[in-house]
This record gives sequence, structure tokens and C-alpha cells, in this order.
Amino acid sequence: MGSKGHHSSMMILWVMFLAFLIMSMIVKAADPDPLVDFPAGPGAPFTFHDITANGVVTQTSGGTRAALSTEVFPATIGEGITSVKFILVPCGVNVPHTHPRATELLNVVSGGPLLVGWVNTSGVLQTDRLFAGDVALFPRGLLHFEQNLGNTNLTFISALNSQNPGVLNAGQALFAIPNPVLATALNIPIPILQIFKNGFSPALLQTSPLSGCIPLA
Repeated sequence: MGSKGHHSSMMILWVMFLAFLIMSMIVKAADPDPLVDFPAGPGAPFTFHDITANGVVTQTSGGTRAALSTEVFPATIGEGITSVKFILVPCGVNVPHTHPRATELLNVVSGGPLLVGWVNTSGVLQTDRLFAGDVALFPRGLLHFEQNLGNTNLTFISALNSQNPGVLNAGQALFAIPNPVLATALNIPIPILQIFKNGFSPALLQTSPLSGCIPLA
């Protein structure tokens, strides 16, 4: 091969390498960087009062979830961040779930212990128990959960590095799979699988008398 052909091959390799780098940056990026000081606009409030009352609130057997959104707090538009407040009742669980577009940083405000855990892509579980003032990090896209092991309500606040991190409930996703596929994966008969499906609740915060949880004094 002549020098001209060699140079052409090298140029092609460099172009492919640069394209790979650019695509990697796009894939790894969370929300796009803002192009102005305050994307919500100069007149938008930059403070938000009483997230428990005025946020996007859901209450279930496991406790209360109060979240920000760009609709209730437009200041988060284009900033690549949001926050959620949780109040878990004793034995309340924030069921296994993932955030496909965000890493989560959790801070326990009051109560405890809080059992936290996440599973990596090798299927290895990591857990710990947290008390007021403790912090946990859940990597983006990985399955994680929390459970209040104490005998009083527990409060924690999570920050996520996306204005729309997404929440994928693991149980809800699992039971959306067709019965023959799921029965094969779990190696159980379809009638037994259907019993599990019939008793499933898609709520994120739950308690269950079947869990065997006994709150710690």
C-alpha cells in the first residue's frame, strides 16, 4: 500500500475514533447543559415552599412521596436536577426500582435505621443501614430500594441529576412480560405465576403483613 493509501486509512480510523468519542459523550451525558443563565426565565420563582404539601404527592400504605417536577417548579427546567422527599412508615418499603436517566444521592433526615441496597450488573447486592445525617448513592440505572426498619416514621430526601430521571418499578416491569416468557425465566408454572400477578400492587411505597418485618425499638 502506498503512502497515500496509508494516510487515507489513518484518516478513516481517526474519523471513526472521533465519532466513537462523540457518541460515548452523548450516551454518558445526562441532561443537556443550559445555554442561558436561568432557562426557566427571569420571572420564574427560584424557591419552592413545602414540597410535602405542594409537590407531586402520592400516599400509599408505605408512606408519602413528594416530588418536584418542571410543572410545579419550573425553575428546574434545563438545570438537570430534581428532588424527592419520602416519609416511610415503620416497615415501609420504597420497592426495588431504577432511574434510567439519573444517579440518586439520598440523605436521611430523621428516623432510622433505613435499610438501603442496590444490585450491580454482576447481580451482586450491596446493603447498609443508615441513620439521620447519613448519605447513600445509587448509580444511574441500577436496581435499588429502601426500607424503614425503625418503629417511627423515617424521612429522607433524594437529589437526582436529571429534571426527569424516570422511575421503573422492577415488579411492574417484570409482570409486564408475557406469562410464557416469565414462567420460563423464573422456572415456575404459569398458574402459580398468575397468583403472584393477581396480588401485585404497582405502588412504589408499600407495607405488607407477609414481609415478616418487625420494627426495631
